[in-house]
Parts: sequence; C-alpha cells; structure tokens
Amino acid sequence: MFLKSEIRRPSTGKGGKNRRRGKNENETEKRELVFKEDGQEYAQVTKMLGNGRLEAMCFDGVKRLCHIRGKLRKKVWINQGDIILIGLRDYQDAKADVILKYTSDEARNLKTYGEFPETVRINDTVTFVEDGFDEDIEFGDEISDDDEDDVDNVSIQHFHQYL
Repeated sequence: MFLKSEIRRPSTGKGGKNRRRGKNENETEKRELVFKEDGQEYAQVTKMLGNGRLEAMCFDGVKRLCHIRGKLRKKVWINQGDIILIGLRDYQDAKADVILKYTSDEARNLKTYGEFPETVRINDTVTFVEDGFDEDIEFGDEISDDDEDDVDNVSIQHFHQYL
C-alpha cells in the first residue's frame, strides 16, 4: 500500500482575510516631486461627491468636476482640502481626471517654488492646541425655576391664541 504524503504550503494568494490585510507598504518614503505639465493643473478639493468623483477648485480659477482614476481609488484616500494634480480633458473643460495627490510636505514645497498662488491654504493633519485654553465642554441637565416659568408662559399664551 502506497501512502501519498502531501506537503501543504501556506497560500500566498489574496483570498480571505489576507486580501484585506494586504501589504504593509509605507508611503512615507520620499518620492520625486512631480510638477505640472501641459494639459495638467493643480487643484484643491472643495467637495467629495462620492462614486469616485469630487469637486475641485483649480488654481487657474475654474471649478471642475474631477474623476478619481482606478489606480488611486482604493489606495490613495483623498479628502476635502487636499492638493491634487489633475489632467484636463481636451473636449470637456468643466471635467478633469485626478492624476496624483500631494502630501502636505510636497504641497508646501510646491508653494515655496511658486507653483501655487499665495492665497492657497495647505491643510495639515496635525492640529496644535495652544496652552491656556480649556477645550472641555460640559453639558448639564440643570433647569432653573425661571426656565420652567418661561416654558409655561409660552404654552399658555399659545393655548389662549386658539380660543
């Protein structure tokens, strides 16, 4: 009798929960700064519309409806206020395609190179809290007697109005 022994290797495919885990790629590595070319424009996201679309204010003064291409859709998360590079369409000036999302460091560098107007504000993910400000908000359910009297007067006046 022959015994057949199989050696099973762990699957390297992307099935099950391995697909969700994905690779631990670090996008924090420095990449080369990409400048705009002919047919491209810098823009700032004004509104996320859903379904892979967004509204962006281009730095040439035109508000455009932009489509996020498939390569960026799941891998690069674009938020309101982000600086992006868009590709203009020859046949539709009001629509464009998102080519690249700049990090806040890259956007700051482009601003220092004079690529952006001075009025552009670059959003940072880190917000600094100044010392001396108490940001705790306390909510209470305390009702004073004066507040109850005001409520009673309003309801009585409202009731007499219909008599």
